[in-house]
Amino acid sequence: MSALKILVIPGSLRSGSLNVKLATAAAQELVRAGAEVTRISLGDFPLTIYDGDLQTRSGVPKHAVDLKRMIGAHHGVLIVSPEYNSSLPPLLKNAIDWVSRVQDGHETRGQVFRERPFAIAAASAGRLGGARCLQALRLVLTACHATVLPNQLALAFADQAYDDMDRLKHPADVEALDALVRQLIDVSQRMM
Repeated sequence: MSALKILVIPGSLRSGSLNVKLATAAAQELVRAGAEVTRISLGDFPLTIYDGDLQTRSGVPKHAVDLKRMIGAHHGVLIVSPEYNSSLPPLLKNAIDWVSRVQDGHETRGQVFRERPFAIAAASAGRLGGARCLQALRLVLTACHATVLPNQLALAFADQAYDDMDRLKHPADVEALDALVRQLIDVSQRMM
């Protein structure tokens, strides 16, 4: 059996992002659990705002195709997203919108979402930990026919959750991350 490959996608580009820190902690935990991990930045896949007329005129942008293929090269995906106005950020939503339009060869449109599990997490300085974003992200991914894991992580008070080495310092947070990682690995292995 080939090595289990997991893609970690932070939904933020901001310097010092609490969600990038959580994505890094999750990637480290996935590696400890035996997965081969790739962590990307959506900044490496710049995309214009989705526009159906643009797609009709010019096709799907190369960066959307590249991102879709990056997702397709992995057995599971973890998206870690900040919460903007009780929802997911435009950067992440736009990337999902474009990727859902990519259709390689014999595939059906959006097939990449149906063939691997998606885990979701959020970090916020607030007491809800980005839970409203996770609800919106789950809805968007489900509309793309993705298998979204029932377990999710909403890291509350994330501005106080890390030690000086950017590791989670509270046992309950470590346990919640571990549970999410274990479920992503388990479901990814079953879907391989």
